[in-house]
Amino acid sequence: MATERRRTCARCRRPQATCLCDLVVPVATDTEVLILQHPQESGHPKGSAQLLYLSLSHSTLWVGETFDATQLAERCGAGGKTTVLLYPPSGAYPCRTLRPGALTPGTTRLVVLDGTWRKTRKLLHLNPLLQQLPHLALQPAAPAGYLMRKAPRPHQRSTLEATCQALAAIEDCGERLAPLQQAFATLNRRFLAYADSAGP
Repeated sequence: MATERRRTCARCRRPQATCLCDLVVPVATDTEVLILQHPQESGHPKGSAQLLYLSLSHSTLWVGETFDATQLAERCGAGGKTTVLLYPPSGAYPCRTLRPGALTPGTTRLVVLDGTWRKTRKLLHLNPLLQQLPHLALQPAAPAGYLMRKAPRPHQRSTLEATCQALAAIEDCGERLAPLQQAFATLNRRFLAYADSAGP
């Protein structure tokens, strides 16, 4: 068991004991998703972004804390798309807030920050371009299913849950995303079962 814990899956970057590759559900969307992941979240057994990234056909994952400003600006401005940040509005960085109804599938780029709330705030602070993006405002549509971690506030969701909610609102594609959300529920159950069997 100790050897299995140390080995890492090359595809999902998680420990072999908690590999999620069999849960990947291919989902086609018209909205581009750029996931900016804090390095400490990469390969974390409680993370949800890797399942999201491997499942969404139109997604990219960058790992880092401070991203190259030129590359980030080029990516956020590419293709004439409307780029929005999936993040609660913050008084620290005044910006325009958009609702899903203002966005069009195929012309929208969704930037998602992945990490603990403290780490995502740091990503926002260290990358000034992100502070200038309009925020996408969402209201939680269902109780959180993120059982592997406890959110500091009831309305907060995992990266996968929040992104699926945003995509469903922009594209009206809730049925298409349902298998991915079911896979995430299975991932939660598996992790809890594994944690119980592993003991303290």
